[in-house]
Amino acid sequence: MIQHHDLAAGRWWELSIAEQLGNIGSEINRANRWRRRKPEVMEASVFRALELFDLTLSDPRHRPFRCRLREIARAREVVADFFLGANQFSWTAEALQKYFDAFTVAARNERG
Repeated sequence: MIQHHDLAAGRWWELSIAEQLGNIGSEINRANRWRRRKPEVMEASVFRALELFDLTLSDPRHRPFRCRLREIARAREVVADFFLGANQFSWTAEALQKYFDAFTVAARNERG
């Protein structure tokens, strides 16, 4: 089920990689905030983040950069495992947030 209809229609591909991953980080931050208080809200944020990951992975601008695609796919796997799986990669909420915050800062720097 598509939740980001305007983004799925192509608007997502107009964003830089830093903006894309920064937006995914916003959903991760939201999921972290609700993780213990309202698991259903957390889960909805995680599914939105996974959808944004999928849109990023399908962005044709990233195809020539296999290492970039591998990193994005691994980040998606880590997020899904952390929130929905057994956390076999042993990530913490803080480490996830720190990873995505770097992209938010980079996106802000791009805009000046």
